[in-house]
Amino acid sequence: MTENWNRKTWALAGPIMISNISVPLLGAVDTAVMGRLPGPQYLGAVAVGALIFSFAYAGFNFLRMGTTGLTAQSYGAKDADQIRAWLARALALAVAAGVVLIALQQAIVWVSLFLIDPSDQVRPLTEAYFNIRIWSAPATLANFAILGWFFGVQNTRAALITQVAMNGANIVLDIWFVIGLGWGVEGVAWATLISEIGAVAVGLWLVRRELKRLGGHWNLKRAMNPDRLRVMMRVNGDIFIRSVFLQAAFLAFMAVGARMGDLILAANALLLNLEMFAAYALDGFANAVEALAGEAIGARQRHRFRAAVLATTRWALIFAAGLSVAFWGLGVLIIDLLSTVPEVRATAYEYLLWAALLPAGSVWSFQLDGIFIGSTRTAEMRNGMIISMAVFAAAMAALVPTWGNHGLWLAMWIFMVARAVTLALWYPRLERSVGAD
Repeated sequence: MTENWNRKTWALAGPIMISNISVPLLGAVDTAVMGRLPGPQYLGAVAVGALIFSFAYAGFNFLRMGTTGLTAQSYGAKDADQIRAWLARALALAVAAGVVLIALQQAIVWVSLFLIDPSDQVRPLTEAYFNIRIWSAPATLANFAILGWFFGVQNTRAALITQVAMNGANIVLDIWFVIGLGWGVEGVAWATLISEIGAVAVGLWLVRRELKRLGGHWNLKRAMNPDRLRVMMRVNGDIFIRSVFLQAAFLAFMAVGARMGDLILAANALLLNLEMFAAYALDGFANAVEALAGEAIGARQRHRFRAAVLATTRWALIFAAGLSVAFWGLGVLIIDLLSTVPEVRATAYEYLLWAALLPAGSVWSFQLDGIFIGSTRTAEMRNGMIISMAVFAAAMAALVPTWGNHGLWLAMWIFMVARAVTLALWYPRLERSVGAD
């Protein structure tokens, strides 16, 4: 019987997309709540604070990505004990990393604010936000590991329940703490902390149910197998370096924008909500190809690998085109919903075209990331990101002095294209390495 790859794609991508979209929706609510406070400094503070956490946590994205690829391959090989072992390794590493981030909190916020250099009005508000939210670090990273494991075993409904529960609670608490109780940026931070801890409890309950379906047994000796640990550290190390360079690009983008004034900083932060929405939506297809490609590699079936890549990429391209059209047509309305400050609105209108173009330019890099993650070909991802970051730095140096913020947005677009080109050059070799037709 011929497999319906469109159906398989949507069975995985649909729940992931709904789950992922809840993340930028939360960011949009944060923006809307802060945008109703007088002055751009509140919006700027939450944007800078969220960027610091995005940068700090992105270095640990391997807890999600690496766990997905490794678990998916064990799932394809039908090795239930190894599937359990990958979860145990990932959770142990997540909790340890979270404790380290808490211990280093003062150094992290000092270095981040030094690099971004926000205004004197934004800085103390950002510090207040950071000093509360940092205490949820172990829970946040554990949630990365749980989500990656769910993707690897193709239980995207569990991932959806976990994320929607977390972000739904966050949105409700956001509105209550900020608008109802008047806690300002501290209210946004407390809402995030409480919801992230709650998400881990929900996730672990769903993990318990999934393990009953998968079978297998816990085996501490196997979980601590030196060869498997070396594989995990190699994969995670490559993804760590890749993620640090990726977040460095967004940090550079915000830092350069911040030096153009609070209005540019606030407008860029507002428009990045559109890009984040697109990224999380399109990641549904990237996450789907991670699971499907990883399963095909575990089963050593090249024809299934190729079919998974073609089906998921086709739908990703269709969605990217639709998002670009929607952002251009509805962008002014979205901007007005996210901010009531006239100056921020007017500044954002001026740069809307760049935000509308980004989905069409970035979809290729998202999709190729998913393919290489599922294949655990992480060295190529690491090297490609380093090259792309160099291209981005050169583009900013050449374009910003002449074109200002327009040049900054064009440099970001070039960066996304460079990410796709570097991985596309390695793709043929990857496909040839996957089993037999």
